[in-house]
Amino acid sequence: MALIEWREEYCTGIKGVDYEHEQLIRQINAVHALITDQADKTLVIDSLGEIYGSISAHFALEEQMMQRHHYDHYLEHKADHERLLDDIRDITDEFEKSARLDEPKFKQKLADWFQLHFKTHDSRLHNLAGMRSHDPVSQSTLKTLIQNAKHKLLQRLVQ
Repeated sequence: MALIEWREEYCTGIKGVDYEHEQLIRQINAVHALITDQADKTLVIDSLGEIYGSISAHFALEEQMMQRHHYDHYLEHKADHERLLDDIRDITDEFEKSARLDEPKFKQKLADWFQLHFKTHDSRLHNLAGMRSHDPVSQSTLKTLIQNAKHKLLQRLVQ
Protein backbone atom coordinates (compact mmCIF):
# COMPACT_ATOMS: atom_id res chain seq x y z
CA MET A 1 0.00 0.00 0.00
CA ALA A 2 1.24 3.48 -0.87
CA LEU A 3 2.08 5.97 1.84
CA ILE A 4 0.72 8.90 -0.18
CA GLU A 5 -1.89 8.73 -2.92
CA TRP A 6 -2.14 11.47 -5.56
CA ARG A 7 -5.21 13.59 -4.96
CA GLU A 8 -6.81 16.22 -7.11
CA GLU A 9 -6.29 18.74 -4.30
CA TYR A 10 -2.53 18.43 -4.96
CA CYS A 11 -3.02 19.68 -8.51
CA THR A 12 -1.81 23.25 -9.01
CA GLY A 13 -2.82 23.42 -12.67
CA ILE A 14 0.81 24.11 -13.58
CA LYS A 15 1.68 21.10 -15.75
CA GLY A 16 5.40 20.87 -14.92
CA VAL A 17 4.89 21.46 -11.19
CA ASP A 18 2.15 18.85 -11.01
CA TYR A 19 4.32 16.32 -12.86
CA GLU A 20 7.20 16.89 -10.44
CA HIS A 21 4.85 16.59 -7.47
CA GLU A 22 3.59 13.26 -8.80
CA GLN A 23 7.19 12.07 -9.25
CA LEU A 24 7.98 13.10 -5.68
CA ILE A 25 5.03 11.08 -4.41
CA ARG A 26 6.36 8.07 -6.32
CA GLN A 27 9.79 8.55 -4.72
CA ILE A 28 8.33 8.85 -1.22
CA ASN A 29 6.24 5.74 -1.81
CA ALA A 30 9.35 3.90 -3.03
CA VAL A 31 11.17 4.79 0.22
CA HIS A 32 8.10 3.66 2.14
CA ALA A 33 8.21 0.31 0.31
CA LEU A 34 11.94 -0.07 1.00
CA ILE A 35 11.40 0.51 4.70
CA THR A 36 8.41 -1.84 4.79
CA ASP A 37 10.51 -4.50 3.06
CA GLN A 38 13.40 -3.83 5.48
CA ALA A 39 15.75 -3.04 2.61
CA ASP A 40 19.43 -2.34 3.10
CA LYS A 41 19.98 0.91 5.00
CA THR A 42 22.33 2.23 2.30
CA LEU A 43 19.64 1.81 -0.34
CA VAL A 44 17.11 3.74 1.77
CA ILE A 45 19.63 6.54 2.41
CA ASP A 46 20.42 6.72 -1.32
CA SER A 47 16.68 6.92 -2.08
CA LEU A 48 16.24 9.69 0.50
CA GLY A 49 19.14 11.44 -1.25
CA GLU A 50 17.22 11.14 -4.52
CA ILE A 51 14.20 12.77 -2.86
CA TYR A 52 16.40 15.54 -1.53
CA GLY A 53 17.93 16.09 -4.97
CA SER A 54 14.57 16.08 -6.72
CA ILE A 55 12.90 18.41 -4.26
CA SER A 56 15.88 20.76 -4.19
CA ALA A 57 15.80 21.05 -7.98
CA HIS A 58 12.01 21.38 -7.94
CA PHE A 59 12.16 24.16 -5.38
CA ALA A 60 14.79 26.03 -7.38
CA LEU A 61 12.62 25.88 -10.49
CA GLU A 62 9.45 26.77 -8.59
CA GLU A 63 11.18 29.76 -6.98
CA GLN A 64 12.42 30.92 -10.38
CA MET A 65 8.87 30.71 -11.69
CA MET A 66 7.47 32.63 -8.69
CA GLN A 67 10.05 35.39 -9.13
CA ARG A 68 9.38 35.66 -12.84
CA HIS A 69 5.68 36.12 -12.15
CA HIS A 70 6.18 38.42 -9.13
CA TYR A 71 4.39 36.06 -6.78
CA ASP A 72 3.36 38.08 -3.71
CA HIS A 73 4.00 35.22 -1.23
CA TYR A 74 7.43 34.42 -2.65
CA LEU A 75 9.52 35.08 0.48
CA GLU A 76 7.20 33.08 2.72
CA HIS A 77 7.07 30.23 0.21
CA LYS A 78 10.87 30.23 -0.22
CA ALA A 79 11.33 30.15 3.56
CA ASP A 80 9.08 27.10 3.71
CA HIS A 81 11.18 25.47 0.99
CA GLU A 82 14.28 26.00 3.12
CA ARG A 83 12.51 24.48 6.12
CA LEU A 84 11.45 21.47 4.05
CA LEU A 85 15.00 20.92 2.81
CA ASP A 86 16.22 21.08 6.41
CA ASP A 87 13.50 18.61 7.41
CA ILE A 88 14.40 16.03 4.73
CA ARG A 89 18.06 16.33 5.77
CA ASP A 90 16.99 15.73 9.37
CA ILE A 91 14.83 12.76 8.34
CA THR A 92 17.79 11.29 6.44
CA ASP A 93 20.19 11.94 9.34
CA GLU A 94 17.75 10.37 11.80
CA PHE A 95 17.38 7.30 9.62
CA GLU A 96 21.13 6.93 9.14
CA LYS A 97 21.87 7.21 12.88
CA SER A 98 19.05 4.96 14.06
CA ALA A 99 20.00 1.56 15.40
CA ARG A 100 16.36 0.53 15.41
CA LEU A 101 13.87 2.49 13.33
CA ASP A 102 10.48 3.44 14.73
CA GLU A 103 8.87 2.59 11.41
CA PRO A 104 5.37 4.06 11.93
CA LYS A 105 6.82 7.33 13.27
CA PHE A 106 9.33 7.56 10.42
CA LYS A 107 6.68 6.94 7.76
CA GLN A 108 4.37 9.51 9.34
CA LYS A 109 7.17 12.10 9.31
CA LEU A 110 7.77 11.42 5.63
CA ALA A 111 4.06 11.75 4.77
CA ASP A 112 3.62 14.89 6.88
CA TRP A 113 6.73 16.42 5.33
CA PHE A 114 5.15 16.22 1.89
CA GLN A 115 1.53 17.00 2.68
CA LEU A 116 1.87 20.05 4.90
CA HIS A 117 3.56 22.16 2.23
CA PHE A 118 0.89 21.18 -0.29
CA LYS A 119 -1.95 22.13 2.02
CA THR A 120 -0.51 25.55 2.75
CA HIS A 121 1.94 27.11 0.33
CA ASP A 122 1.42 25.17 -2.89
CA SER A 123 -2.35 25.48 -2.64
CA ARG A 124 -1.92 29.24 -3.19
CA LEU A 125 -0.39 28.56 -6.60
CA HIS A 126 -3.69 27.13 -7.89
CA ASN A 127 -5.08 30.48 -8.97
CA LEU A 128 -2.02 31.85 -10.72
CA ALA A 129 -2.94 31.44 -14.36
CA GLY A 130 0.22 33.26 -15.50
CA MET A 131 2.41 30.52 -14.09
CA ARG A 132 0.54 27.81 -15.96
CA SER A 133 2.29 28.76 -19.18
CA HIS A 134 5.76 28.68 -17.63
CA ASP A 135 8.46 27.35 -19.94
CA PRO A 136 9.32 23.70 -19.36
CA VAL A 137 12.80 22.84 -18.12
CA SER A 138 14.97 20.46 -20.08
CA GLN A 139 15.41 16.99 -18.63
CA SER A 140 19.20 17.32 -18.67
CA THR A 141 19.06 20.54 -16.62
CA LEU A 142 16.71 18.90 -14.14
CA LYS A 143 18.88 15.76 -13.87
CA THR A 144 21.98 17.89 -13.24
CA LEU A 145 20.22 19.89 -10.52
CA ILE A 146 18.98 16.70 -8.87
CA GLN A 147 22.35 14.93 -8.98
CA ASN A 148 24.20 17.98 -7.60
CA ALA A 149 21.78 18.36 -4.69
CA LYS A 150 21.82 14.62 -3.92
CA HIS A 151 25.62 14.53 -4.00
CA LYS A 152 25.76 17.51 -1.63
CA LEU A 153 23.45 15.79 0.88
CA LEU A 154 25.23 12.45 0.75
CA GLN A 155 28.64 14.10 1.14
CA ARG A 156 27.32 15.88 4.24
CA LEU A 157 26.17 12.55 5.69
CA VAL A 158 29.62 10.98 5.17
CA GLN A 159 31.41 13.73 7.09
